[in-house]
Amino acid sequence: MPDDTADRQGKEQPRRRQARGERRIAQLLQAAADVFCSTGYTAASTNAIAREAGVSPGTLYQFFPNKEAIAIELGDRLVHEMRETYGEALAPVDPATPLEEAVGAAVDRFIAFNTEHPVFFTLMHGPDIPGRIAEEHDALHATLVDRIEGLLAVLLADTSPAELTRTAHVCLGMYKAGLELVLAHEGAEREAYVRELKHVLVRYLDPLVGDRPGRTDATGTGTDTTGLPRTAT
Repeated sequence: MPDDTADRQGKEQPRRRQARGERRIAQLLQAAADVFCSTGYTAASTNAIAREAGVSPGTLYQFFPNKEAIAIELGDRLVHEMRETYGEALAPVDPATPLEEAVGAAVDRFIAFNTEHPVFFTLMHGPDIPGRIAEEHDALHATLVDRIEGLLAVLLADTSPAELTRTAHVCLGMYKAGLELVLAHEGAEREAYVRELKHVLVRYLDPLVGDRPGRTDATGTGTDTTGLPRTAT
C-alpha cells in the first residue's frame, strides 16, 4: 500500500506542474494581448508583457524565448477559435431565410468574437506582424472567402463561380472595413456602427439576390430588406 501511495503521488506531481505551467502561459498570453492592444505589436516588449502579467522577465523566458513566440502562440490559439466561430456563423442557410437575417446572424457572431478578442484584429492587421501570423491570416482569409461563397451560393442561385468569388471578396472587404470602425467605438455608438455595417452588406447583396421564396409581401410586388417596395419585373 505505501508503494501505491508513493506511485500515485509521483504521477500527480507532474500533472500539478503541468497545470501550473498552463495557467502561467494563459496569464502571459492575456498580458501580451493587453499590451499588444494598448501599444501595438511593434512597440510592445517582453519586459512590458512580464510587468503586465506581474512576473519577472526571467519567468516569462521560461515559457517564451521572445515577443514573436508569444505573438505566434496567441495568434495560433485565436485562429483556432476563429475557425470554430466562422464554422457556426457561415453554416448553410435555408434559401427562404430573409437576407437581413442571414447577414445579421453572420455579422453578430464575427463581431462578438472580435470585440471579445480585440487583439485578434491587432495581430492580423498590424503593419509588422510576424511572418507566421501573416501566413495564418492569408490562410484564414482564403478559407473565409470559400465559406462565404458557399453561403452566397444558396442565396444567389445560378450565379457563376467567378461572380460568387468576386462577391465574397467584396463582402469580406466591407466587413473588415466596418470592423475597424466598430472596434474604434464603444457602447451605443459601437452598436450604431454594427447596424450600419449590416445595412451596407444587405443593400449591396439585395439587388444580387433578387426575389426568392419568402421574400414577397402581401401585394406580390415584394419588398427589399429595408422595407422599401421593389418594382416587380
